Amino acid sequence: MDAVVPERINRLNDILDIRRQQLLFRLFVAGVIIVFYSASLGVETTLAWASAYGILQIIERSAFTPFEPKPKVTGRVGYYFALALIVLNPVVFCFLGVLWPFMSGSWGVANGSLLLAGAMINAVLTTKSSRAAFFATIIPTAMFVFALPFIAWKVGADLQTTVGVAVGGLMLVFTSLRLWESAHKAHIAELSARAEAELRRAEAESAVAAKSAFVAVVSHELRTPISAILAGAAELERTLEGAARGNARLIADAGAMMCTLLNDLLDLAKLDAGRMAVETIPYDLREVIADQLRFWRAEARKKGVRLRLQGAARTPHYIASDPTRLRQILNNLLSNALKFTKEGSVTVALRCEALPDGRLGLHIDIADTGSGMNEEQMSRLFKPFDQADATIARTHGGTGLGLAISRELARMMGGDILVSSIPDQGSCFSVTLIVDKADGVAPVVGDAVIEGEGQAISILIVDDHEINRRAIGLMLGPLSAEIATAASGGEALMLMAQQTFDVVLMDVHMPDMSGHDVARRLRAQDGLNRHTPIIAVTGGVSDEDVQACIDAGMSDWVAKPIDAGKLYSALARQLNADEGADNAPASVEVCAA
Repeated sequence: MDAVVPERINRLNDILDIRRQQLLFRLFVAGVIIVFYSASLGVETTLAWASAYGILQIIERSAFTPFEPKPKVTGRVGYYFALALIVLNPVVFCFLGVLWPFMSGSWGVANGSLLLAGAMINAVLTTKSSRAAFFATIIPTAMFVFALPFIAWKVGADLQTTVGVAVGGLMLVFTSLRLWESAHKAHIAELSARAEAELRRAEAESAVAAKSAFVAVVSHELRTPISAILAGAAELERTLEGAARGNARLIADAGAMMCTLLNDLLDLAKLDAGRMAVETIPYDLREVIADQLRFWRAEARKKGVRLRLQGAARTPHYIASDPTRLRQILNNLLSNALKFTKEGSVTVALRCEALPDGRLGLHIDIADTGSGMNEEQMSRLFKPFDQADATIARTHGGTGLGLAISRELARMMGGDILVSSIPDQGSCFSVTLIVDKADGVAPVVGDAVIEGEGQAISILIVDDHEINRRAIGLMLGPLSAEIATAASGGEALMLMAQQTFDVVLMDVHMPDMSGHDVARRLRAQDGLNRHTPIIAVTGGVSDEDVQACIDAGMSDWVAKPIDAGKLYSALARQLNADEGADNAPASVEVCAA
């Protein structure tokens, strides 16, 4: 027996599929014969025919047992054996068909001819994928077709009928050959088109993966200097006075703008790759809305624009959806509304409706009295990197990604964002989301700071970039913590073998040893810091990245560029979790930022 060749196994599978299709056709025709012709042939004759047909089917079915459900006979022998069994199809079927004229005389010649014609059409339809299977089926059938005129003459048919059967048989065989050739070419073209489409799909997936990898690398490299800019600006603003403090605030605002642009690019890349995810957790809807309005109220006051909220009293306090994505959507829409409104007001209107499935439909309308848009401008509004007017980027800045990302997020949350606008009269963006009901008090989500009393907190910062180590050190300055630094995973393990730390801030991507590997080795050995909390400091913020940190033994994570409030929150969570342990600080208090 030959070795198993993948191409031959594929051909064997084609043969098995052809056999199944032919079996279905023959069972259908057998049913037609039994139902419609039992009267003309007689019940006894019909039952005898059906019994013989059934017995032969059982024999043939048994012969195919080595191939089902999984082929046990493979290679060249298996292929030719299956091909030989295919020959049984026309032999069994057509042999019983040509018995018909003998059983019913001249009248049966016409029915036998129809039966054989159906067998040839079936051969064309079911064997288009295999030339060998077609000829294995068509040759025995053609032999019965050519024999039918002699059988017609034998049972007493007149010359005209005999000649008609012969000419019809020749035309049938010739037509079947032409039909199969056309069907086979169409099948090959279909396979070629499918293979081409699969290749294009693979190339597209590869391109998306390459783009995602590129964005991840660029993200990691950009987050390092942005983190330093934000940390340095925050420290300068805390320590300087007067005009110098204003300059530090300017640096911080520029860094925050860079961070926003970077996050928009990353969100777009994740949406394109299908890796963006939303969660469903309970939270206070009114608190989220109030936080966003509070954030933008200073900007509205500076421009002399009224920022109003309507309908909050008629909406539920607590719902379950994704508060982070809702904040992102509201932030983008409020930013745009205030950006294009020079006077008048920006109104946020809330309403909620019960849906038949027990969920809630949340509607948020953000209407402004700004410059408005025409139809052509609105048609480009939700396209990435496109803006309603060419002068917008020059006048107001931005990439044109905010609205496109917001609409995709809304659709992922079961809703959409629609817009209506009149030039010089303002615009209204309508957000619809499908949310769940939530009972009781939702967990408070917010930033926190740490105030230590008594024993100082000891923190190890592990990062291969000196800029990052210095930036994190600046952020931790207000804590008066004892800070140690390590420039590599190996150096970090050496320090942790000699000294106990309260918490470790661990960079994930380092050249010699990744943060994941450091965490695994630390958890595996029985050392001083085996149970010390490890907070991942990483530019990878997808669900897979976070889960990889947790699987490696890390306790929490903070995204780059590092936000001081979120860093303090993570420290508070981990240090308070260890309260009472030997390596815990004497007192750790968490208060709202």
